Amino acid sequence: MKENGTKITALYCRLSQDDGNVGDSMSIQSQKTILEKYAREIGKVAYSFYVDDGYSGTNFQRPNFQRMIADIEDGKADTVITKNISRLGRN
Repeated sequence: MKENGTKITALYCRLSQDDGNVGDSMSIQSQKTILEKYAREIGKVAYSFYVDDGYSGTNFQRPNFQRMIADIEDGKADTVITKNISRLGRN
């Protein structure tokens, strides 16, 4: 997760269960592409994806959201990038 002691950048993707796709949906793939491109453009080369596909934004008890928060609290990640604020939460 860390490269040479460098803290990672968390790239967070989420798609609501209303989408109805099985596995990583095209929207998740699109979010990943956008986030990875942006991270590289701003010089963030040590990053990790946190993906919650099929989870509502009104509940913060999402597995990878919680893993991301734990990594921030543990000092592993110091930056979070998401496509838009509604991916983090809607409540």
